[in-house]
Amino acid sequence: MTVIMRAEGFYLPPPYLPPTKWDSVPPAERVIRWWEERNQRRIAVGDGTLLTPLYARINHGRWVADCTCMSAQIVTPADPRMWCVECGTGWWQVVFPEDVDAVEQQLADLPVADRNWWAADDPTDPNRPTLEA
Repeated sequence: MTVIMRAEGFYLPPPYLPPTKWDSVPPAERVIRWWEERNQRRIAVGDGTLLTPLYARINHGRWVADCTCMSAQIVTPADPRMWCVECGTGWWQVVFPEDVDAVEQQLADLPVADRNWWAADDPTDPNRPTLEA
């Protein structure tokens, strides 16, 4: 059992629906169903993939990806893509580390607030060293 939250464990059907209602929905698309249920309106979702990838990171024990619109959502290595329900930019490919389990294990014994991780190549990492002239 993972100690890091993933999309398939977070974006669940509301209590008035059977818990298995979204089992056939791919994990990256569950956020769309979740958002639609809570906002009582549909989202128009397109096809195709954006060329620029997003990097997954762990924030307080959750796999997240940050959209360029400054929104974020919980993602999963089981379906490494994201449709931003805030701006609807398109389908982002989400880059996860090669060994997801190893990354999760290194954080397992930390308090939830300290379960944070950034990919070494993620240009949005605020702790990434910058090149100075």
